[in-house]
Amino acid sequence: MISSNNLPKGKTGGYLALAITSILWGTTWVSSKVAVSENLPPFQMASIRQFAGGCCFLIFFIGYKKLPLPTLKQFGWLFILSLLMFVLANGLSTWSLKYVPTGLSALIGALYPFSVVITERIFFKQRNLNTLTIVGLLLGVGGIAIVFYENIFEHHPEGFLFGVVLSTLAMLSWSGGTMFIARNKLAINPYYAIGWQMFISSIVLFIISRIVQTPIPLEQISLRVWLAIGYLVAFGSIISFIAFVYSMKKLPAAISSLYAYINPLVAMVTAAIVVGEKLTMNILWGAIVTLTGVFLVNYSIKRNSRVIITEPEQ
Repeated sequence: MISSNNLPKGKTGGYLALAITSILWGTTWVSSKVAVSENLPPFQMASIRQFAGGCCFLIFFIGYKKLPLPTLKQFGWLFILSLLMFVLANGLSTWSLKYVPTGLSALIGALYPFSVVITERIFFKQRNLNTLTIVGLLLGVGGIAIVFYENIFEHHPEGFLFGVVLSTLAMLSWSGGTMFIARNKLAINPYYAIGWQMFISSIVLFIISRIVQTPIPLEQISLRVWLAIGYLVAFGSIISFIAFVYSMKKLPAAISSLYAYINPLVAMVTAAIVVGEKLTMNILWGAIVTLTGVFLVNYSIKRNSRVIITEPEQ
């Protein structure tokens, strides 16, 4: 198990962790695309990934660090988060990759601050929309419109709109998890908590995969897909999470969250290189406009609200 103690100390280590998070979580979108592009059902793939990643964390913290099991209250907290963050957010976004381009799914996933703002305004009456927030919302919608306009005349496989819906539901689930964390904090090691969330979600995802998708025997999974899953576990579920938490500890929130605006761009470029997805200047500019809007909304949330934004992963 890689420890954050192995990273350079202070802000140097924080910036290195930020770079690692930005690149790895961007490329894991493409690894997920590769894994579901063959005959492996998305929920089965997500279950395998989260089970392996969760076991690595739990073996380290329970077997080596000798941490006690979570309390019943903590288990309830972890179960809810595992459903929101890993079963729904990660599971549905993984499923969406069967139907939509990688970059589009990643870009929709980055829109979750919009959902936080709107939900808090409508249901909790806790947010006055200031000029910065409104400008950010308009830019985000405009950027997405540019990306969709570029894609709308393309021939898409059956289920494209279904994939967009899955991506949107995944984004909404992540924003729900974000607000839950802000209102229900527990004192527990963040790496240990992530391990439990992965492990719990792997069991739920396995059950779901048996119900809604026909799983395949493990021996029928190709070497290419196993390599993609291995990359997701090692780099997406372990190294990048360690780097993410470390960067949050060492850098100001405004800087440590910058990776969320780099991830979709990394996903788009990597998908164009690895799986040959279309990438034009209009798509790229649309993504930049969208992410600029997300940045403004996210900045206004962190400046004016109690809600602490957590960032999506893939």
